[in-house]
Amino acid sequence: MTTEQTNVQLANALGAVAARENITDIFFVACGGSYSLMLLSQYIVEREASGIIGSALNAAEFKARAPKRLGKNSIVIACSHSGNTPETVEAAKMARDAGALTISLTHELGSPLARASEFTVSYVHAPMTMSPAHSGAVLARLTFGILKTREGNTKLGDLDEGLAALPALVDKLISDHRGRIADFAEAHKREAVVYTMASGANYGVAYSFAICLLQEMQWIHSAAIHAGEYFHGPFEVTDFDVPFIQLMGLGPSRPMDERALAFAAKYSQRMTVLDAAKLGVVSLPESVSEYLAPLVFSPILRAYADKLAEAKGHPLTVRRYMWKMEY
Repeated sequence: MTTEQTNVQLANALGAVAARENITDIFFVACGGSYSLMLLSQYIVEREASGIIGSALNAAEFKARAPKRLGKNSIVIACSHSGNTPETVEAAKMARDAGALTISLTHELGSPLARASEFTVSYVHAPMTMSPAHSGAVLARLTFGILKTREGNTKLGDLDEGLAALPALVDKLISDHRGRIADFAEAHKREAVVYTMASGANYGVAYSFAICLLQEMQWIHSAAIHAGEYFHGPFEVTDFDVPFIQLMGLGPSRPMDERALAFAAKYSQRMTVLDAAKLGVVSLPESVSEYLAPLVFSPILRAYADKLAEAKGHPLTVRRYMWKMEY
């Protein structure tokens, strides 16, 4: 797969979007880490679309719900890294049978998901880097491309400009934070629980870090806490020795992050804060900076997880159950 191939695949999918008589809904469907990517696109549609409704659903939940609105006026974007996730493949087949336009994102061309979908867009997989061809960036390009095609949204150019700046920015940030990342790993290598907290565009990144990198890959108890929900139950677990990772975003949700951080930092001595405003994201096009922040957080958090795995002596590839037995 090359960047040029991805660009051609995107163009072909967007051509099909333009050819549809009417589009009322976009369903973003996936499981696990792929599902977490979909939460950003749902957020983008809710913030940017004037008539189209965006819904992100776990693939099994999508199939179980069988949304009444699913049909010829729908786009279903399904994502699976391997292209083999059974629930996602089944969801794509169901959507196609219902008359929806189906577009799959996968690293594996020719996979079952690719065969089940009308159009496939492939992407680069290099977790501690970011580029316009990485999965999260490709999905954002597809989402803004749909909004441009169907509603005349004008922000795709700004998105492309911002994405072009991410490779150098992310590389520099990880290099500059190497010492801080190592300190985090040493300080947290024996922790039984670590919470992640975020809101808005960044909640999907916090969710992915909690369920994929901490729970799945490191067997650490964790939960992604929405900063707006923190004061409605979760803040009761806050104590001086309870670790939190707080993502501070940009845009209208930032005051929720600031309020949650102010309380958590008052009572916990184990706060790790990543602030998009201090990571150079504000230097990117302002119209899309809040959507680019999670694409910066994602590889940085992967660097944190990678170093934590090294400190724990527990490689990120080790599993108890996944891929080893029927489930």
